[in-house]
Amino acid sequence: MAFPWMVALKVIPWGDVIEHAPKVLKGARQLLDKQKTQGTPTSPDSSGTTDSLPQRLQALEASHRQLQVDLAQLTQTTADLAEQNSRLVQAVEVLRWRTRWLGAVAVGMAVVLAVLLAINL
Repeated sequence: MAFPWMVALKVIPWGDVIEHAPKVLKGARQLLDKQKTQGTPTSPDSSGTTDSLPQRLQALEASHRQLQVDLAQLTQTTADLAEQNSRLVQAVEVLRWRTRWLGAVAVGMAVVLAVLLAINL
């Protein structure tokens, strides 16, 4: 069961992921800053001659405000995910380094063990 996961992890171009993580984080932060600077526009005065037009306008304005709130939340979530992705990539890089170091230590210990066995025989 773990074998497909190992293959999938080996197929992922970690160098590209690590290379592009700061760009993704920067883009998400820019999107968040842009969203914050736009703000919420004030609703214009509605003066219509029919009863249904002002009601429709109010409904559209309410819908527009709700969409702005949703977009702001989505932008914040995207920025948070990009930041988490950046931290995850950094953690994976540390784990890859530790795994290589542990492999080197294991090979070194195997060589020492082989030499000790050769001496005792």
